Amino acid sequence: MKSTPQSASSQHRGAYGFRLEGLEAADDLLVTAPGSWPALRVVVERGRARVPRDRMDDHTADLRLQTVDGSIRLERASGRVIFSVPGELTPAALVHPFLAPAVLVAAHWMGRETFHAGTFVCGGSAWGVLGHKGEGKSTLLAWLAGRGVPVLADDVLIVDDGHALAGPRSIDLRAGSAAHLGNGEALGRVGARERWRVTLATVPASVPLGGFVHLRWADDVAVRRLRGAAKLRALAEHRGVRRDAVDGGGPLMDLSALPSYEFCRPRDWSSIEAAGEQLLAAVSAS
Repeated sequence: MKSTPQSASSQHRGAYGFRLEGLEAADDLLVTAPGSWPALRVVVERGRARVPRDRMDDHTADLRLQTVDGSIRLERASGRVIFSVPGELTPAALVHPFLAPAVLVAAHWMGRETFHAGTFVCGGSAWGVLGHKGEGKSTLLAWLAGRGVPVLADDVLIVDDGHALAGPRSIDLRAGSAAHLGNGEALGRVGARERWRVTLATVPASVPLGGFVHLRWADDVAVRRLRGAAKLRALAEHRGVRRDAVDGGGPLMDLSALPSYEFCRPRDWSSIEAAGEQLLAAVSAS
């Protein structure tokens, strides 16, 4: 995955720190990509899963796509991402959500830190939003977007030299979130579930990373500052590519020095506005 010199007049589209080739039909979901970003060439073939489990080494990776009975093969030297699927995958579906596993591996090969996380921008800094499935990451991000807060990415955070890299210009919601927020275009079933897609505004290709927000359900709204070793453990739990046990140094340790907050709120739609405002006040003051 080597970058190539580009003329000043050339404009590429991409996401997550990569120029994406083969997805021109979904350019509206991508950001303007600097010519320095390495290229990934996306290829789609007809076929079923070729690997019983995920496998990765320093040169290739084979990843399962269980929701569509398919697989992804990554070739590091050529920069190719080969989807093998039995049916049709639209370019929009490839960009989001199916591209995410591939870019996590490709970024890992480049030595970048990766997380299963969304990202929003406040006060000129990017904030990673981390939480387990069902803890409301996309709902919070869609609410922020509706309030005019720039959202950098929905479900993957890739960090390069202290900067968060922009993802596709969409958030996919579930039925309840879309109905409450009054936003989202019905896509039908994509992957494992029904989706309602929220289109996001244009953002820069990268934004300096300011810190992290860790989601928790609780009876009351609270924004609490995390300190010490708890920050490192919380980040390690949401790494996009699992590595060796956390040691005393490296990129993850550096990132754990950034401000981190535990964001607690009830599972109650009526609380989202007050909770969101309290979160924005906290990160703005950091």
